[in-house]
Order: sequence, then structure tokens, then C-alpha cells
Amino acid sequence: MAPMYLDVIDLSGFYASGLGSFAQDAIAARVRQMWGDLREERVVGLGYATPILDRLGPPVSNRAMAFMPAPQGVKGWPHTGRRRVALTDEVVLPLQDASVERLLIVHGLEMSERVRPMLDEVWRILSASGRVIIVVPNRRGLWARFETTPFGHGRPFTQPQLYGLMREALFQPEQA
Repeated sequence: MAPMYLDVIDLSGFYASGLGSFAQDAIAARVRQMWGDLREERVVGLGYATPILDRLGPPVSNRAMAFMPAPQGVKGWPHTGRRRVALTDEVVLPLQDASVERLLIVHGLEMSERVRPMLDEVWRILSASGRVIIVVPNRRGLWARFETTPFGHGRPFTQPQLYGLMREALFQPEQA
């Protein structure tokens, strides 16, 4: 059975909960640790990355863009000011080649039926020094075992599986 995107309403509901808030904080802390200062970087979220982009703070979230896959649906973002979110096909992003320095994929890869074409599109839009963080359920992790969180849906990965997939798509995995 192929994975299916969760609906944006279900994702939004989870991230509005206490457990969702914990997940946002934990993921955002790891993103800051891995990427450092993002004030001068063009940051894009793919999937349902907006709750994490919000937690990265105004220097990032005031300039970031988000693309939500059509099967998932879209929710306005940010909550105030000019919207910087679009409903897209995950394999045809409306960006120029090599135009993104940092790409955060959350609830995207594990939900996609077109994983390799998605990674090809990520490769196309990343700049030469670009970096991507992909948040996916860990096949061996506790969160992947409970359907009460978005991490209990879609296709979970082990670290070697994800690294292998990334290498096949010409990426150089660095850390988990």
C-alpha cells in the first residue's frame, strides 16, 4: 500500500497539541544546531514544515517560504502579514535552479508516492552549498509506532535506508 499524505487539518491539530509543541521545539532545536545562523540564508519548507519554521524565530520565519503538497492541502502561513505559502506538486516546485540555501522537509518524504522524483527536484533547487534536513519517522523509533502522531503515518526509514536513498539521489549525507 502506497503512503498517503495526512490532511493539513490533522497535521495542524497535532502541532497545536502539547505533544506537537514538544515535537516542534525538539525539531527546531536540532535544525538550529545543524544549520547555525540562518539570517542570510534562503530557507524553504516542504511538506508541513511551517510549525518548525515558526520556531526558528523571526530572522528566519519572516523570510522563509513554504510549499505544501497538493494531496496534503495548504494552510495559510505565516499567521500575520503577507502569505508565503503555496500549494504545489512536490516534484515541480516553483523555484529557479540552485536558488535555495536551506531546505527543510517535514512530513514530505515519508508521505510521497514519488520519492526519487521529489529528491531530484530538491537537488535541482538547492544551491551548490545548499543543505537539506529531512524529518522522517525512524522505523525503530517509538513515535513511528503510534498513529496518534503524524510520525506514525507514511513510510518510516532506518538511518541506513535514508542514507542509501540520499546517496542514490547524489546527496552526501552528513549526520542524523
